[in-house]
Amino acid sequence: MENTYKIKGGKKLKGEIVLAGAKNVSTKVMIASLLADSKSVLENIPRIGDVEITKEICEALGAKCQWLDKNVLEIDPTTINNFKVPLEYSGKNRTPILFFGPLIHRFQKAEVPFLGGCTIGERPVDFHLNAYEQMGAKIECLEGAYRVEAKGLKGTIIRLPYPSVGATENIIMGAVLAEGTTVIENAAIEPEIEDLALFLQSMGAIIYQDVNRTWIIKGVKKLKGSYYRIINDRIEAASFASLALANGGDILVKGIDQRYILTFLNWVRKVGGDFELRKDGIRFYTTNNLHSAIVETDVHPGFMTDWQQPFSIVLTQANGVSIIHETVYENRFGYVEALNKMGANIQLTTHCLGSKPCRFTNRDYYHSAIITGPTKLHGTKLEVPDLRAGFAYLMAALIAQGESEITNIDKVERGYENIKERLLNLGAEIS
Repeated sequence: MENTYKIKGGKKLKGEIVLAGAKNVSTKVMIASLLADSKSVLENIPRIGDVEITKEICEALGAKCQWLDKNVLEIDPTTINNFKVPLEYSGKNRTPILFFGPLIHRFQKAEVPFLGGCTIGERPVDFHLNAYEQMGAKIECLEGAYRVEAKGLKGTIIRLPYPSVGATENIIMGAVLAEGTTVIENAAIEPEIEDLALFLQSMGAIIYQDVNRTWIIKGVKKLKGSYYRIINDRIEAASFASLALANGGDILVKGIDQRYILTFLNWVRKVGGDFELRKDGIRFYTTNNLHSAIVETDVHPGFMTDWQQPFSIVLTQANGVSIIHETVYENRFGYVEALNKMGANIQLTTHCLGSKPCRFTNRDYYHSAIITGPTKLHGTKLEVPDLRAGFAYLMAALIAQGESEITNIDKVERGYENIKERLLNLGAEIS
């Protein structure tokens, strides 16, 4: 992975770009494959940093992993011989805690390091720990790690205080081989979780959604390996669509499933952009000046929190005053200061500038942004703070006048496969 990009901006981007497999599915199905008693073959797995980290963890536990093709990964869990995720993976990403289920079912215990990932908010793990305690596990905090023990997980009713994606996934992976039935209420229902559920079902799990954000999982005795192709990345889709709007370009994003970005597509038109559905993808373009909007992030099926950073760049080029109210993470605007130095006009406030219920009301978090546009951006030196903010920096650099230097770019490459080459194919000037 490279660590620095130099970008000459101001050029309208045109052409086609093909979506990669979903980052937020790929690592989860890799971990879920360890629940099986035989090999799984996973197709459409992106060659990105987070996948490589997860592969290394699987191998450190004793699993055999090999690439059969560029994006086809085979995982053999039958050789797993270790219940401890090495401490060296503490802070690299958020996946270690999701190994609870596979390791407990194999060894009746698991040790995983404290978590890391992008610095976008606290993202506490108490939802995960409380859920496993409800399923009968005993949890101990060691130096730098959690130790979880259970002679056998038991199905139960778990109501999440907030529909956390990670906690929902973790409970599901513990529940599929647990004794009895597990009901997860107030659960996350993102397409990525549905894809994980479909993979588990292909392995032999009994799992389905019920009304009111509920998952029901009836534990089975064993799971077998499966051949499965994961969905394409809807965050990538919105990222490249936002690039087309902000840049005034014309980009055909190939491989989009319209259902997964239905909410985002409405916002494309609300700000004055447009799109054309084609057989092989969706073309994004603008014909008129963009105009302001009020956007509030939310859990699915709302406006995704990972869409707001690239969409904020769109709003810097829109006429009028726009508002983004972030209700999912309390620290998601760490990238704004750098954008203002490039010429953007963005103010942050602790007030809830929206109508949606918000966990951060009166808690002094800067979680609302007021964006006045349009503003001309100019090139500068940027250091990527996290994955999605990093893509926003790429967008800003591509529409700015002059040259920008972006460091810490490996954080972007953690989630976007071959991003430099794909942007070059649209006509970007990157070295």
